[in-house]
Amino acid sequence: MDKATLIGVVAGFGLIIGSIMLGGPLGAFINMPSLLIVIGGTVAACFIMEKMDKVIGSIKVAKNAFFDKASNPTETIKQILELSNMARREGILALENQKVDDEFLGKGLRMAVDGIPREEIRETLMVELVAMKQRHQRGQKFFKFAATTAPSMGMIGTLIGLVQMLQTLDDPSSIGPSMAVALLTTLYGAVVAFFVCNPIAEKLERRTGEESTNMTVVIEGIDSIVKGHNASVIKDKLEARLEPKNRSGDEKEAA
Repeated sequence: MDKATLIGVVAGFGLIIGSIMLGGPLGAFINMPSLLIVIGGTVAACFIMEKMDKVIGSIKVAKNAFFDKASNPTETIKQILELSNMARREGILALENQKVDDEFLGKGLRMAVDGIPREEIRETLMVELVAMKQRHQRGQKFFKFAATTAPSMGMIGTLIGLVQMLQTLDDPSSIGPSMAVALLTTLYGAVVAFFVCNPIAEKLERRTGEESTNMTVVIEGIDSIVKGHNASVIKDKLEARLEPKNRSGDEKEAA
């Protein structure tokens, strides 16, 4: 699990719940009608916005915000350099039995060993890269939509609570529950939007960027191996895509 996400979730909810308990009982902030309006309304709006299977798929994508399964570009570059050295010494067919953990890199190697033209290999891998971005963007769009919808649901709940309160001004005992619905829906909407949906959307977008960088490194690496470039040329080309702190040797010192 991504430690940053875990720390953020635990610390954030802990601070909110702790501050509530310091000021009064926690039960006063639990209101089922408010939860139904915010959570139920947001989910219903998402179903209106997107197909059912896409909504369910987007919810499953949320786990990527908590688990970092993307390959490390630095490790990918090291592996590509080892493969390029072997290809130059023994020929590209020597890569046929090499085991790699990265499925995308493995696919590129199989195509190279099979003798598929370099342009076609690059085109095929680029299509997969574009398709990955489109899939991930759908999940990001879902949570961004939910982040903008939740506060609106909170406002709707606030209006409902105010209407109920105004209709029962002659009954003082009903004013409190109506005001609770009015205020807590706004609170729930803000928490869902700014503490759940927005952070997940941003984290997923970052995950996409990391995976895109790794896939681009693979595409350029396979292309260079097929061209027969030496390891130093490949290293310079691929490490140019990394942050200076993740580069090795002289480049890192210069940065």
